[in-house]
Amino acid sequence: MRSMTADDLKALQNILVLVTRPAHQAQALCDKITALSGSILRLPVIEIADPHNIAPALELIERLDTFDIAVFISANAVERTHALITAHGIWPQNVKIAAVGKHTAATLQHLGMPVDIRPHQQFNSEALLAVNEMQHIKNKHIIIFRGEGGRELLAQTLAQRGAHVVYAEVYRRVKPAIEINTVQQAGMAGKIHIITVTSNESLQNLYDMLGEQNRRWLLDTPLLVIAQRTAELAQKLGFKTTITAKQASDQGLVDALKEWYAIQAQ
Repeated sequence: MRSMTADDLKALQNILVLVTRPAHQAQALCDKITALSGSILRLPVIEIADPHNIAPALELIERLDTFDIAVFISANAVERTHALITAHGIWPQNVKIAAVGKHTAATLQHLGMPVDIRPHQQFNSEALLAVNEMQHIKNKHIIIFRGEGGRELLAQTLAQRGAHVVYAEVYRRVKPAIEINTVQQAGMAGKIHIITVTSNESLQNLYDMLGEQNRRWLLDTPLLVIAQRTAELAQKLGFKTTITAKQASDQGLVDALKEWYAIQAQ
């Protein structure tokens, strides 16, 4: 890996990025941006809370050794599940671990849970479904750790392939009640150059939180996303400029920011 040059260290100089990740997950992305001389403004548009009823998930965790594969949808699912398992027992060695995304896999490994199955290029449900280990799963018992609600594609496809699939919902996502005046003022003054959003729910919350009367600057500001589904929602909501990162990760976001800014500076 080549060392960073002086130009690299100024790759995002003079731009202000609005980062909308949950508060406890934003630091790594913010550090990457500021390391390249960019400035950040934080607006967490999702807050992670306990599920309405944890009992069903705990019941499944109690018989975790009856499953063949455990799929983790997000880093939040990993962190919440690890805390529950630590409190109620140990991870059974016979259960293979699958991760949808890079950040999810990294969180698993950080907590000492080796990842057996993961996508190698795109990092979403479609990519996980495409890997060899998820093809021949007839009569396999699969548990999916996730938040309340969310996409059904993964479970539906696995069931169509003959697997027995259950959800363990270990958290829920809520729209935080936070002060947004600072962001509104910066946006209306044209100081925010680009916004990063990492899910459809985050985008919808951002749109709703800013309110109809003060939304014009939001729709006029370039939006950086990590999935085509989110880009499609942005178009429906009325965003004028949407960029989709090539990789669904913090580094993918930073690479897209650098590429976008280099074009603006020409």
